[in-house]
Amino acid sequence: MNRLPLESLIQCRSVSKTWKSLIDSSNFIKMHFSSHRTQVQHILVIYEDLFEIDYRGDECEEKYVLVADDHTFPEHKVSPTLPRMVEMLKRPRIIGSSHGLLGLYGGIYRYGRRTDVAVLWNISIRKAIAVALPNVGEGIYGTAIGFGVCRETNDPKIVKITFLDHHKTKGMENVTCNPPEVEVFTLGTWAWRRSYGNLPRKSIQFDDYDKVNIDGIFYWLAKDVITVDGGFRHMIISFDMTSEEFKEVTLPDSFANMGCKLYSYKRGESLIVVVEDEHPVNGDFDVWMMVDGVPKSFTKLCTVTPNGHALLAEFRKTGEPIYDTLVINDLVIDRSVGLYYAYEYMETLLLANQPNFMVYE
Repeated sequence: MNRLPLESLIQCRSVSKTWKSLIDSSNFIKMHFSSHRTQVQHILVIYEDLFEIDYRGDECEEKYVLVADDHTFPEHKVSPTLPRMVEMLKRPRIIGSSHGLLGLYGGIYRYGRRTDVAVLWNISIRKAIAVALPNVGEGIYGTAIGFGVCRETNDPKIVKITFLDHHKTKGMENVTCNPPEVEVFTLGTWAWRRSYGNLPRKSIQFDDYDKVNIDGIFYWLAKDVITVDGGFRHMIISFDMTSEEFKEVTLPDSFANMGCKLYSYKRGESLIVVVEDEHPVNGDFDVWMMVDGVPKSFTKLCTVTPNGHALLAEFRKTGEPIYDTLVINDLVIDRSVGLYYAYEYMETLLLANQPNFMVYE
């Protein structure tokens, strides 16, 4: 049964309780994912159509396009059917992708009240769940969200960090700077709990727009406000979804104070830091890889020169970069495009045994 494609296994779940129990088990899901991860992968492109206004107000509706990352790229493309939980999100932010799941973060409006939620979406089986986020940082506090899959239990987790946003406290006196508050949600228990392990330092500022998951370890681009001294110096904060431990990754002096973005490389095998020059739209990109997951150890892979005005959107499984112009033109997105993103994902059975949607309250 492990050799069967995902669509066949979904049908087999309806044959008998024994087959369903086997296919839904953590061991089988993990084994099937490992066996099929080298086969055809996919890229999800999300963009805003500036010519369309959605029913929620004067905002552009998000569009989704799936592209096969194989020899047919970028010809084989389809528009996925969105689960109800994804459709209800208002201007969602992408948390990242991990083990075939795409994470989104945004607000759902019910009965005139907004609920901040994280949505885990299995695109392959058209299943999504929504988890309400408690105590989302407001005012002088910021919130960083990450998610991933525990390597031991194969259980998806969501981590929420509430920290003091020093950008919002400039000129303010007597502001209490408590350690960041960390809460972890585990899908297997459907419960939030406080994490009392090692916590990020008080002076750490998270960039919740620049983050990536590599094999169950979540990375945020960050900086330490104590060492900034009028400028900035990037660093990386990691969170292991299995041990639930934080670590700091120091970037080399050669690019720590330059514009940086985080990416996964070759199906999430490595962490990539792409360094932009002073004028990123017109200039080159230096691509650095963290060696064997060792902090402070980076090697330069190459310098990428875009063909014309372009920004880097994602890497294919071959390591070939994808630029925004390639995404727009070759995928025949022929209308005026606002923001756009590209994310790789793989087929998985995760969430197959969950209801179509659920909000934890």
